[in-house]
Amino acid sequence: MNIVKFEPTFSAKEFRGFFDDFFNRNIADVFGSDFTYNTPSINVIETESAYKVEVAAPGLDKADFEISVDKGNLSIAAKKEKSDEVKDGKYTRREFNYTSFSRSFALPETVKADDIAATYANGVLKLTLPKTKATKVETVRAIEIK
Repeated sequence: MNIVKFEPTFSAKEFRGFFDDFFNRNIADVFGSDFTYNTPSINVIETESAYKVEVAAPGLDKADFEISVDKGNLSIAAKKEKSDEVKDGKYTRREFNYTSFSRSFALPETVKADDIAATYANGVLKLTLPKTKATKVETVRAIEIK
């Protein structure tokens, strides 16, 4: 009988490292960027008369968006579904692509919710949130206990 020293292919440290590397990756690195869920970048610009919100959402149409204001919250959502089918000889290929996102923002009290306007051009959704006159903020005062 011969004694043979056991040398595993992966050490325990390398084995844990493989799974750590795999599961701590960005999902786009593993499956490709078409698989990922993307939330568009949003810019908020404040001017004296309004807030301007810009949403980078290329590839969508004006009809894909749903914008609403409810109880002081602005919600911006979009959905787009695309289906392609290619028939070539005996092969048929059908691909689906579904894109959606939703963002919500608490509006300041100085925004006129009834006058919010939106435009969409060149892949950028632009919202204008006009301001109202600032209401007088009362100063903090101490109340004496008698």
